[in-house]
Amino acid sequence: MENISIRKVKPSEARQLREIASATFIATYGAHNSAANMERYLAQNFNLEQVTRELENPECEFFFAELSGKVVGYIKLNQGTAQTETVLDHSIEIERIYIIKEYQGKNLGRKLLDRVKELAKKRRIKTIWLGVWENNPKAIGFYEKNGFVTFDKHVFKLGEEDQTDFLMKFELVP
Repeated sequence: MENISIRKVKPSEARQLREIASATFIATYGAHNSAANMERYLAQNFNLEQVTRELENPECEFFFAELSGKVVGYIKLNQGTAQTETVLDHSIEIERIYIIKEYQGKNLGRKLLDRVKELAKKRRIKTIWLGVWENNPKAIGFYEKNGFVTFDKHVFKLGEEDQTDFLMKFELVP
């Protein structure tokens, strides 16, 4: 049986984070968006300086999902002013959660969500929320299966294109 572990990403691992972030974003959205919009988004959000800044921000946290010691996914969490929107009080945002395609279906996404739920409980956070592209039924189904419900929507800017994200939340029981 393969060994799954979740661990916090260190600032010294910015290059590795940037590589997996770019690769999984392209694999997920590349076929559905123009090359120009993808390039613009990647250049703005996944350049090494930006990734390093986020890793050094105390209100952002990244965790790697590892399978038998190999990094196969990650999650990015935002609290406080690092959240992309102020939509809920006492909340934490999952800005990104991605698993390399060939490793999906091995409970890695659920393990990452479990880590977020543990952190939220320790920090007495009431709500975990996220935005998910309206045209990503696989991700929407995954979140619904894990207790998230849709409560609103917002615009997600991908390059020059405005896209709609459903906002979903998970309420923690005190």
